[in-house]
Amino acid sequence: MLNIFARASVSRVTDPIGAALVRAGLTPNAMTLIGTAGALGCALVFFPSGMLLWGTFTVWGFVMLDLLDGAMARARGSTPFGAVLDATCDRLVDGALFGAIAWWAFVTDQERIAVAALLSLVLAQVISYVKARAEASGFTSADGGLIERAERLIIALVGTGLQGLGVPVAVEVSQWLLAVLSVITLVQRIVGVARSATEGHP
Repeated sequence: MLNIFARASVSRVTDPIGAALVRAGLTPNAMTLIGTAGALGCALVFFPSGMLLWGTFTVWGFVMLDLLDGAMARARGSTPFGAVLDATCDRLVDGALFGAIAWWAFVTDQERIAVAALLSLVLAQVISYVKARAEASGFTSADGGLIERAERLIIALVGTGLQGLGVPVAVEVSQWLLAVLSVITLVQRIVGVARSATEGHP
């Protein structure tokens, strides 16, 4: 949902930066790998150690590089391999983030948070898979939904950030909210695919 309203505004800021990075000799794939490695490392180091505020800001900073690799791809020209690499790295970062939150929850004996984080992890992967599998099958109505990747990251990192600032239930609230919204989004995407099938579009 956020992508629909924010993409054009964000692109106006990131496209000139992306073009400058391409002129400097960087490639979109290199930027994707740098952002992914940084986000993975920070999530798996800071969150399980209880350093929620550090984890929030460092992971968010590396995730922001994902905006730049898209801008660089538009400036240089995207490739099928680049698109696959970007999608794969997105799934890795999502898995590391929610897995690290679950890890922290288990370490601190907060099983409810761990359950919610694991639900959010699985649902995030399935939501993305539904879109990819539907598109591979020729359906056109498997995109969108109540929350997409940007919203998932925002909700998760706002929760960890607030908890890091001393709000005691922020992660639990954010993770259960995310789990519920993800279920709704999954249903929306499945219904969209079913509608396309009924209308005879593949």
